[in-house]
Amino acid sequence: MRDFQQPNRSLVYAGNGMAATSHPLGAKVAIDILQAGGNAVDAAIAGALVLGIAEPQMTGIGGDCFALVCKAGEAPIGLNGSGRAPAGMDADALRAAGHGEIPDHTGHAVTVPGALDGFIRLHADHGALGLDAVLAPTIHYAEEGVPVAPRVAFDWAIAEGRPQGAARHDYLVGGTAPRAGQTFRAPKQAVLLKRVAQVGRSAFYEGPAAAAMVKALNAAGGAHSLQDFADNRPDYVDPIRGSYRGTDLVELPPNGQGATAILLARMLEHFDLSALDPRGIERLHLEAEATKLAYDARNRFIADPEASARYLDHMLAPETADRLAALIDPKRAQSHVAKVSEAVHRDTIYITVVDRDRTAVSLIYSIFSSFGAGLSCPETGVLFQNRGRGFNLIPDHPNEAGPGKRPMHTIIPAMLMQGNELLMPFGVMGGQYQSCGHVRFASNQLDYGMDPQAAIEFPRAFAFENTLSVERGYTDAQRAALADMGHKVVVPETPIGGAQAIRIDSAGGVLIGASDPRKDGCALGY
Repeated sequence: MRDFQQPNRSLVYAGNGMAATSHPLGAKVAIDILQAGGNAVDAAIAGALVLGIAEPQMTGIGGDCFALVCKAGEAPIGLNGSGRAPAGMDADALRAAGHGEIPDHTGHAVTVPGALDGFIRLHADHGALGLDAVLAPTIHYAEEGVPVAPRVAFDWAIAEGRPQGAARHDYLVGGTAPRAGQTFRAPKQAVLLKRVAQVGRSAFYEGPAAAAMVKALNAAGGAHSLQDFADNRPDYVDPIRGSYRGTDLVELPPNGQGATAILLARMLEHFDLSALDPRGIERLHLEAEATKLAYDARNRFIADPEASARYLDHMLAPETADRLAALIDPKRAQSHVAKVSEAVHRDTIYITVVDRDRTAVSLIYSIFSSFGAGLSCPETGVLFQNRGRGFNLIPDHPNEAGPGKRPMHTIIPAMLMQGNELLMPFGVMGGQYQSCGHVRFASNQLDYGMDPQAAIEFPRAFAFENTLSVERGYTDAQRAALADMGHKVVVPETPIGGAQAIRIDSAGGVLIGASDPRKDGCALGY
């Protein structure tokens, strides 16, 4: 039990349904949908779409999504709602033009938006309410507007320079980032979503809206065509699993980085973390060193599903974790872990919902960098992601940019299970941090007995690209000790990620929600 004299959050308990996400309106809309007769799929989609208006710097219908869905007593299913590069993507031409990586703020950085297609497919196959009912809350808030929340305002101000051209009109208020409490509206998206509610996916992926988006992307240098949009399709995929301390960590296969989390967890299982101070530098150092090795493997092998297929078994093999764990020096930081550079970002939303039938959804939805590519479609107001930045331009690399390929994705939903018993859908936002965040969240509970809220609130650190970012929850003395071990230590400008979780207490018949104070959101139940 937490110390009620300390400024922490309580767990949220409910019997019938629960939603947890990064903005209060997203959680409220999800609960409203459940109480209106919708199921967890309806509620998760409705809540996620609202977040595109409440947190437009993080997500929107110009982005991508991934989801895990698990019905009580059944194996989970996965959905890959990430878009593909246009058929005209040409890595040779980009290299010949002098580019060493995919150029940002251009159409080259934009893959076909996959999120809305994913939502519509998931809803058609597993939803209970009509699509119009699921879209109605987002249409309402796009028209009426949403007062900007404090964390959203903080992020918006940092990224004020990213929107370009039409996006400055669509995503700034009076030419500047809105302050907390100012209202943000997206009336052009409301018009588009009303049409989607009437006729379905074709309102976005075909016809005038698609033509307007293709025109905008071509004007920004992209090779997109109407056929690229019409051909987009989400895919159902089989989740992957790896055990940590007797509990299964369930992830999605590539092109997401879920296999990285499983590899990292298996590496850390070689060390008795439970014997270490959970807040001590010894634990933090081991996690940092294992993270470097796991992410090096990620950067070598995670790519488009077809390109990654022959490497996935290697990443998930226990022997791979054994060999990598043996490279870790418990006293000294590694200084020469190879890497392949992909774009860094921290902008994602996550929502989890469990309904009264105990169907659970773990869903993540993003536009990659803050405000994506910084480009929007003047006619529709759709803000384009820059997921193409997840590709590299290294010849013959599995993740080399190419026509019709999906790039390596950082966003990953997750679940904790034992056999076919679902214990907890959860997700950790934070771009590159997510695999590391999944393992730390699991370790906080399985190694140290923390409840989900305490596990989320616990201070974080992340080793990435030769820097160890350490939140202010650690002391200056601890940071100095880590530097003495060879780490290049910095205090990050923003908190490291965010997280949401719902624990399913089958014995007690209740749902237990947790939400990260690093964000504006909450867990709500009824």
